[in-house]
Amino acid sequence: MGVVARKGMLVYKIYRALSYVVSPLLQLHLRWRKIRGLEHPTRLPERLGRPSLTRPPGPLLWFHAVSLGEGMAAIPVIKECVKWRPDLNILLTTTTMSAFEVIINQLPTGVLHQFSPIDTPAAMDAFLDYWNPNAIMLLESELWPNLIMASSRKGILLALLNARVSMKSFKLWSSPVLFPLISLLLSKFSLIIPLSSMQAIHFQLLQAPPFIINFAGDLKYVVEYDASKEEFRSIDDLKVQLGHRKVWMASSIHRGEEEVMLGVHKVLKQVYPDLVTIIVPRYPQHGKDIAQKLQKEGQHVALRSQHQRIVPGRNIYVVDTLGELRHLYRLTPIAVIGGSFFPGLAGHNISEAAAAGCAVLTGYHVGHFSHMLREMQRLNPLSVLQVAGKLELEEAILKFFSDGKVLEARQTASKQAFHALSNGIIANAWNVLYFHVLKQALLKGR
Repeated sequence: MGVVARKGMLVYKIYRALSYVVSPLLQLHLRWRKIRGLEHPTRLPERLGRPSLTRPPGPLLWFHAVSLGEGMAAIPVIKECVKWRPDLNILLTTTTMSAFEVIINQLPTGVLHQFSPIDTPAAMDAFLDYWNPNAIMLLESELWPNLIMASSRKGILLALLNARVSMKSFKLWSSPVLFPLISLLLSKFSLIIPLSSMQAIHFQLLQAPPFIINFAGDLKYVVEYDASKEEFRSIDDLKVQLGHRKVWMASSIHRGEEEVMLGVHKVLKQVYPDLVTIIVPRYPQHGKDIAQKLQKEGQHVALRSQHQRIVPGRNIYVVDTLGELRHLYRLTPIAVIGGSFFPGLAGHNISEAAAAGCAVLTGYHVGHFSHMLREMQRLNPLSVLQVAGKLELEEAILKFFSDGKVLEARQTASKQAFHALSNGIIANAWNVLYFHVLKQALLKGR
């Protein structure tokens, strides 16, 4: 064992001891989250590694995604697993309630769901002992030390899919204290699939073994339109309500950004009185707050959760629901992707809007989504337009509304760039995952 590995093991032992000591506090914290509605009302024991389902006999693959975005990225890979190896059991864990509420209805029949255990020795050991997975697929940047080290001790193969590390985390993980630990954790993986070349460089600088890094493409380019008949009918009904009115959408907006979007709405409405602005905040409660504020100001607002209709005189439609965004993009020719207009924000997935054929706009604070933006612009410079703030956004949308050819060119460019970048990603991911991890894990016959 080298010097870095020895230091990493020392830091891990300290982490393990600390996580053991703070376990009672973490359990209290989980109970507090349950009271606030942030944990499932009846499934809290799962967060401590106690199962609520029976483990079926036979090989089992565990996919872990924290939140909704990672969970949606995991689902196409899970479906590919089901397609090619229907004999395997698959378990998906998520952490957030928002991910559970949306994803539970999207999973293929037979796929199991549990809430993820907290990274304490007792919870993780109990979880792994019970489920005994053949392989574990973690999404994006889930480097939990107890999970990874316990899995390695038990001979369970590990893969990191759509792997990424933010610049903030990269700087933190490169610090003298954490670097040896991160290097040790990455050495336990059999496969890392980075979402971009730059991310691959980051992982190599953190001493991930080069031979385990393989490319497949960004899973967030995979956009599926699975929905119930009722959901499709609801979207079609909204199309009818919108009729021939001018429409644009501001999606995934964070607190403060609504002021930018509503300011733009005010200017656009002076030119196009029948305008409809669709506002889709990142969090549903934010949508309710926006609607309440606008109603107090005397504005006519329709709220999605209340099934309020877009009738003449209502110019703002606020979506305070989860899991519908990729379908809602079908309603609008123009999509402004939020989480990108203020420093400290890190952007959101632009591929869903591009897949729907929207003219795509975003701010300049796009974080790790900068690679997606650059790739799309490289294929077609018209595919994504970045704007610096309210004035540039106003000018751009006014231009799109007034010149149909400019708008159509933008819409076509975004859709073409999306199709070029999304082609073959799932097949690539499955082939790499099967060759480097699953084939070996299943041969072990654990």
